[in-house]
Amino acid sequence: MMSSTLDLLRENTTVVADTGDFEAMRQFRPTDATTNPSLILKAVQKDAYRPLLERVARDHGNAATTELADRLLVAFGKEILDIVPGRVSTEVDARLSFDTQATLERARQIIGLYEQAGIARERILIKIASTWEGIQAARVLQAEGINCNLTLLFSLPQALACAQAKATLISPFVGRIYDWHKKAAGAQWDEQARSGVNDPGVQSVTRIYNYYKAYDIPTEIMGASFRNTGQILALAGCDLLTISPELLGELAQGKDPAPVRLQPQAAKANAPEWMASNEIAFRTELNEDAMATEKLAEGIRAFVADAVKLDVLIAQVRNNPQ
Repeated sequence: MMSSTLDLLRENTTVVADTGDFEAMRQFRPTDATTNPSLILKAVQKDAYRPLLERVARDHGNAATTELADRLLVAFGKEILDIVPGRVSTEVDARLSFDTQATLERARQIIGLYEQAGIARERILIKIASTWEGIQAARVLQAEGINCNLTLLFSLPQALACAQAKATLISPFVGRIYDWHKKAAGAQWDEQARSGVNDPGVQSVTRIYNYYKAYDIPTEIMGASFRNTGQILALAGCDLLTISPELLGELAQGKDPAPVRLQPQAAKANAPEWMASNEIAFRTELNEDAMATEKLAEGIRAFVADAVKLDVLIAQVRNNPQ
């Protein structure tokens, strides 16, 4: 029987499910899973997952909404870890993206809830936005043995700061970079010319991968936010790729080859210039990159909006128990 494109991709890249949907995980058998406020909000609005929300609200009815939100995230994470053999990423409230101390407190609370549920911290990645403040929180958490996934990452300066913080994993985005460049180009955009390895999102992740591998940086790279399978296959060989159920389905049905595109040896053979990384360089270089600045801010705003909606939903269920 001929292997699917998804099976071929798995040979050189760890496949991660980018969803809060348990059934999709059972179907596609990813190694890890990632969640975020938007994905959890989407899931709890489905009848299949409503009982999870109701149970959390019933069992901890006197808790503050913020604690209930964290308990809901952990309840999802616990269910996910019964399905996947690896890790789950659980996100700190995006409203804390510019508050290092508050991020630390919430991250420790989330890990504490997992450990109370009998889940080892090694199976959890605390997901934090790649702001300067978020990265500094990750630095402290990593030193405490709490592994972090730095998300909403759109540029090499962000990736360098994450490496210095000894983050376990980063999630450089692809699709949102593609979206920005396509919108900026307008009528001049040439889809065929800017696809595959020429896709601006793919190029951004490739640049980060080559830098990390050239200098033996141990932080794992997990490409994220894909718009099509072409972007995914152009990053075959990346440490991990987190993929939506829709695109996992396309890959599972596909019969295209998945040749390795990213290789440590090639990165070392063409090592990029070493770059300084400190707070001034981070803020200056990020500010110079209009795409990364805009997409980071936009991403945080979108996650905050969904976190607020999730709070409202939790309050409704708590105040109107079934």
